Formats: sequence, structure tokens, C-alpha cells
Amino acid sequence: MRMDQRTHRGSNRSFRLAMLTSLAIACLWCTSASAQSDRVYLNNGDVMSGRLEKVVRQGISFKAGGKTENIPAGDIQKVLLQGDPPGLVKGRQFALEGQYEEALEELKSVDPNDVPRQVIGTEVQFYRLLCQAKLALSGRGDRKSVVAGLRAFAGENSNSWHFYQTAEMLGELALALGDNDRAIAYFKSLASAPTKNTKVRSKFLTGVAKLAKGDAEAAADDLQQVAGIEADSVALAKTKTLGRIKLAECYARSGRNDEAIKLADAVLEDLDPLDLELASKVYNSRGMIFEATGDFEGAVLAFLHTELLFNSVPQSHAESLSHLAQLWAKVGKPERGAKARQELGQRYPGYDQ
Repeated sequence: MRMDQRTHRGSNRSFRLAMLTSLAIACLWCTSASAQSDRVYLNNGDVMSGRLEKVVRQGISFKAGGKTENIPAGDIQKVLLQGDPPGLVKGRQFALEGQYEEALEELKSVDPNDVPRQVIGTEVQFYRLLCQAKLALSGRGDRKSVVAGLRAFAGENSNSWHFYQTAEMLGELALALGDNDRAIAYFKSLASAPTKNTKVRSKFLTGVAKLAKGDAEAAADDLQQVAGIEADSVALAKTKTLGRIKLAECYARSGRNDEAIKLADAVLEDLDPLDLELASKVYNSRGMIFEATGDFEGAVLAFLHTELLFNSVPQSHAESLSHLAQLWAKVGKPERGAKARQELGQRYPGYDQ
């Protein structure tokens, strides 16, 4: 009997020990899983799993594998967070793919004040504004109301890693509204960003705004620097291409027509036609170059290229229609200009406002 009791007590101790061991392992697993619950997707294709620890406008502090790294804002494609609601997960991805209306539908289902982490609420607000800004830039939204929303977001979230993206969108909207000086101020602020690509975009966009203001000589100074950079990434290569075509536009507006056409042709030879957004911008700039040199037929052909082949890029498509509405009459086909104007009004009602 005593032997049986000792055996029974021993069995109980073994059972309790086994249970405690299992619980300890489970707790360790849970802790590990919790620590690995956030993910950062970088522009170079790398993915990091760990825990977001701190957010500032220059980037984020992210703990992965027991080590904390500071990741610059310009290197981040997206951050997935533990607790992200489905509407944010889907909406964020739609936004990054350029499907802004679909993204807004998903994001509407999420209350930014009813989420488990404050940073998640900030993500919801940012992606809503991103979508609204992109739609407004193509004439499918109220630009002034989006500007107000972006300014409020920047004021309340000055330490968000989306700060420089917000400044760039404010600059683009200012440019669309004809407020070139304000656009220049926003674009210049990007120069304090931590990554080379954002600094180069600052120079490029500042040059574009100066060109829109009518100062082709000052714009050329900025754009020559962009055209001469060492492009060691896909993003920098795209910015360099845009810098070169806008530099050609500067030449055209300064009366240096031969140089403008020669450079524009060189850009076109190197262009990847499968990059629809980049190609549409290049062809539209080519149209503006021909327009500036007085070759209206060449301008029509360039803008028509965008209208027919790149109509899936709303902002560029709207821009091409806006120019064609004026140019068709200059080549003796006013009825086609009226048709372009009608399509512009139907698809992008706020573009020329």
C-alpha cells in the first residue's frame, strides 16, 4: 500500500512536472510568436519579422532576432502589424497596387480609433489620405479638401515614417492647384530625408515645380544634377529617366530645340514600355517638348500614345486628354478636340479645375 501511494505521488509529481514543462514551452513559444508578429517589407525585396519598437519621421526601430535595427523611411515598402484589421490589410495592398477606389472601400470598414495599437490607426488614416490624394490628382476628388486632410495628418503625426510621403503628396497637390511656390517648399523639405532616393526626388520635383513656374533655367540646374546621378537602384533609375526627359523639356522651353529632341529621343530608346506609369510620363513630357517647339503634330502623336496605350494610368491619361483637347484644333481636327474634352470631363471631372 505504501509502495502504491509513493508510486501514485511520484506519478502525480511527474505529471505536474510534465504539465509545467509544457506550459513553459508554450509560454516561450507565445512570447517568440508575439515578438515575431510584425513584418517589414523593404524596397529591395527583403522581409523582416520581429517587433516594431519606435517610429520617427526618419524611419522605424525594428527588433528582429534579438537585434534592433533602424530602418530609414525611404527603404520601407510597407509594414504589417500584429492586430491589423482585414480592412487595413486589403486596403493597404490595393493602395500600393494603385487600385485607390477599391482601397478606400476596404479602409472605410476600419475605425482608426477602434484598433488595438495607435500605430495601426495612423496607418489607416495615412492610406485613406494617400488614396484620396491620388484620385484628386487625376481629377477624381476635391484637391483642396485632401490638402486640408494631409496638413492635419502631418501636424498630428510629425513623427510618422510616412511624413516625407505626405510632404511629397502635398507638393504634388500644390502643383496641381497652381501654387508653384508652395510646391517648391514642400519638395525642398524632402532633402532632409535619410535616403538617397528621396533626396534625389527632392531635387527632381523641385526642378519640375520651377519649370511649371516658368523658370526653365533654374529648373535645368536641378534636373541636370538628377540626370547625372549614379543610379544604383530601380527607384533611382526611374527618377533619373524622368529627370532627363524633364531636362529636355527645359531645353525646349529655352529655345534649344535640337538639344531637346536629341535628349528626348535618347530617353525613349532606353525606355521600358512595360513600365506603364514611367512610359506614360515620358510620352506626355515628349508631347510637351513638341508643343513647346511648335511641332503640334508631333505633340498630338505623343499624347495620343498615352491616351491609347497607357489609359490605365489615370493621372497621365487625364493629362494627355487635357492637352489633346487643345491640340487637335491646331492640326485642323477640332471635332476630335471636343471628343477629348468630353472624355476628360466624364472620366476626370476635376482635372482642369
